[in-house]
Amino acid sequence: MQSRRKSLLESACNVGSGFVVSLALWEWAVCPLWGIERSSGTGVQITLLFTAVSIIRGYCWRRWFNDG
Repeated sequence: MQSRRKSLLESACNVGSGFVVSLALWEWAVCPLWGIERSSGTGVQITLLFTAVSIIRGYCWRRWFNDG
């Protein structure tokens, strides 16, 4: 059984790598293919918001399944 700290660390690593992939996909595929014009800072801010929510969501699900 994982400790709460290790669960949070695993979730953060998982979501952190997803952040890098998502940001790259947004910058090099989504915006050019759909012709979306925006600043790089805006894309990073939006991606950071979804990343934070994903870390919290992943941690909660992991704790719920581990404690249950």
